[in-house]
Amino acid sequence: MDQLIEEKHRIVRHSVRRFCERELRPIAAQIDQEARFPWEVVEKMGTLGYFGIQAPKKLGGAGLDAVSYTIIIEEISRVSAAVGLCVAVHNSVALHPILVFGHPEQIQRWVPPLARGEKIGAFCLTEPNAGSDASGIEATAMADGDDYVVNANKVFVTNGGVADICLVFCRTDPEAGHRGISVVVAERGASGFVVGDLEDLCGMRANPVCSIRLYDCRLPAANLLAREGMGLKIGLAALDTGRMGIGAQAVGIAQAAMEEAIRYARQRRQFGVPIERHQAIQTMIADMATQVDAARLMVYRAAALKDKQLPFSKESAMAKLFAAEAAGRVTDLAVQIHGGYGYSKAYPVERYHRDARVTRIYEGTSEIHRMVIAKSVMAEYN
Repeated sequence: MDQLIEEKHRIVRHSVRRFCERELRPIAAQIDQEARFPWEVVEKMGTLGYFGIQAPKKLGGAGLDAVSYTIIIEEISRVSAAVGLCVAVHNSVALHPILVFGHPEQIQRWVPPLARGEKIGAFCLTEPNAGSDASGIEATAMADGDDYVVNANKVFVTNGGVADICLVFCRTDPEAGHRGISVVVAERGASGFVVGDLEDLCGMRANPVCSIRLYDCRLPAANLLAREGMGLKIGLAALDTGRMGIGAQAVGIAQAAMEEAIRYARQRRQFGVPIERHQAIQTMIADMATQVDAARLMVYRAAALKDKQLPFSKESAMAKLFAAEAAGRVTDLAVQIHGGYGYSKAYPVERYHRDARVTRIYEGTSEIHRMVIAKSVMAEYN
């Protein structure tokens, strides 16, 4: 795989892996058990540019390409998927839309602190009655003089418990259907901005997922991203980048599970020999390696297309779908190779198995991605 990427990407991988092994590995299991956000590591990551991976250097970012972005997410997720999720969401669906759709003054105001990791971003789309059907959101942002008065109940907000800058999808024109959806930026501390209780999740437990509620929250009209009615366009553009990030996260989880399975298979003895010598185990490892490599190639392809400024929406959806499904299969095989120990929290594959499951749900379910892919493919044959 390394032969297919440039030297600069190998340097990025080496640097991130070294950091994660030194700073994140020692606490990865603990922060999962305690459902604790590791500020002590996140603050160090900010100084390394991980929260502004593709943001221009002049705005405080690292100025790296999309392939580097996927490598960074993959390597962080290989050690802690919950922290990888924080970085992926922050970069792809919080910071990126502001860079692409923000007015110059908005970019100058919000991008530098986000890119430096001084503030954490969140993407507030999902509601109790709206998820896969984004056009079904009920949140409203009604113009009132020079302000918008926002009422919203957003659920399952990744980074929600620590987010400072939230992209909130609302209806600015309730009568206009999906054309009436817009994005307003709400900052923690605004009157009526309420952070809900943290979700007690199966996996990704070190990420503070919670609800964000806005009660008659008055925000300046200058906080409207782009213009009214652009909400779904902004959301879809953000999710194109977000999908490859979650694909990279899934690759990282699967890679970690495979490494642990191989390590265990060399140590565990049955019938007088290490179980790695049994054909049944070798078959599992072969399947795992094939799944991981195929998923990684698909993620890198999507990122490379983005770097070349070519269309990548279909490829990003394919990468996310395949990588998420592969992570489920690989982590399941890793648990199987461990036998009863794989079901114990004393071994990391149990955590990898829990973390992998949600990659088939967020940033678009596998079912939604299949719809996106099918629509794109069928359009090519019209």
